Amino acid sequence: MGIRRESPRNSPKKKNTLKQLFELDSKPYVGSPLSSPGGAGIDYEHEEFLSAITDCSLVFTFTDPQESPSQQDLKRLRLIQVVSLLKSSRKPLQEDLVSRLVSMVAVNLFRPLPPPSNSTSVISALPDEDDLSTFTPLWPHLQLVYDILLRLVVNVDPKKLKDYINHRFVRNLLFLFQSEDPREREGLKNVFHRIYSRFTSYRSFMREAMNDVFLHYIFETERHCGIGELLEIWGSIINGFGVPLKVEHKLFLMRVLLPLHKGKGLQVYHRQLAYCVAQFVQKEPALGGIIVRRILRYWPITNCHKEVLLIGELEELVENIDPDQYRTLAVPLCSRITRCLKSCNSQVAERALYVWNNEQFVKMASAAMEEVFPVVVQGMESNLKMHWSKSVKQLTENVKSMLEEMDPTLYEKCLREIDCRESEARREQIRRQQRWTEIEMAASKQNHFLQPTKSMYVSSH
Repeated sequence: MGIRRESPRNSPKKKNTLKQLFELDSKPYVGSPLSSPGGAGIDYEHEEFLSAITDCSLVFTFTDPQESPSQQDLKRLRLIQVVSLLKSSRKPLQEDLVSRLVSMVAVNLFRPLPPPSNSTSVISALPDEDDLSTFTPLWPHLQLVYDILLRLVVNVDPKKLKDYINHRFVRNLLFLFQSEDPREREGLKNVFHRIYSRFTSYRSFMREAMNDVFLHYIFETERHCGIGELLEIWGSIINGFGVPLKVEHKLFLMRVLLPLHKGKGLQVYHRQLAYCVAQFVQKEPALGGIIVRRILRYWPITNCHKEVLLIGELEELVENIDPDQYRTLAVPLCSRITRCLKSCNSQVAERALYVWNNEQFVKMASAAMEEVFPVVVQGMESNLKMHWSKSVKQLTENVKSMLEEMDPTLYEKCLREIDCRESEARREQIRRQQRWTEIEMAASKQNHFLQPTKSMYVSSH
């Protein structure tokens, strides 16, 4: 009533809608197509997906001057498009798409790696953030390719992927852990761990393949950039082991994990290695004694940095091992710590002295106090007399006070024994010097008697 209604023919809203549809129909396709009721849009999307995969299979080195930067940018845009299509797809991927995607991923990832940037060093250390020489120029493309592979592994049924992501594919992925680019190794770690989680039938094979890498590193090359990342994967695997541990897993501890402590590049991957070893001790504390003795066997002689790392690891192990093993481990462990606290390197000495602040370590030492105190007290007194560092002397004084409070009588007895040994050593030195003096005098007399007499010859002519 009284309200004027425009006819549909003259309605501006309807007119604009029709205009927009005509404009969309005349524009070239960008992004996801409109799906029609008859399924033509779905077919078009499928064809566009295949076209994008084909463009992404073109590989660039980023070092060849003949390569076109515009084509490199176009490939990156097409990779972004593939990622977007995988995100938006709500239906399972068809067989041909899965096959083409895995083939595209393989073409981009599986490549010969450049020679090591430092060919004279046998230690594979992580590069500094400012050191761009180890960063691959392919990363703008590789990052997206790893994202595509991760989405495939997570979202596609493993039964459909097993024909494409097979043992050979997994071995090729494992080879890429030698890349010096930490960004690529991080992406590899995520993908490899996901494959291990989802492809349950591959787990035994993947564990053996990783063990081969570790053994090759320990006994042959001592050069591999991805040991830390592989140990991170193993840390998650060990965390899922059931108790009691299988013989296979204990053999892995003895033959692989513990020998990794003697590697020259220990400081690069020690954090991950210590976590793996600690997991074993937490699951079976009885393994602690074997682990501690083996680490003491691999103790470094000249590498102070490794000594500091191993002291910290031993301190952590003592907190988890079975208390029934305290008495058998007290003497070898305290003897090693005592040698470390007398080290000329102040960092090693200080780290060894801080161990005595650990209640569990003191409790272990108390289990064999009669055997441990003579060794430790001698080390303390030697530090107070001869060490060059004031901070080390101060820490030694603090530890000495603590030990004296634990058992004053035993500490005094140890001091008297040290004085007796020093007095006996001085007397022995005097006797030795006297014997050498007598030998020298006897030798000089013998030489005097054995000197040839001088004769004079007179010619008869």
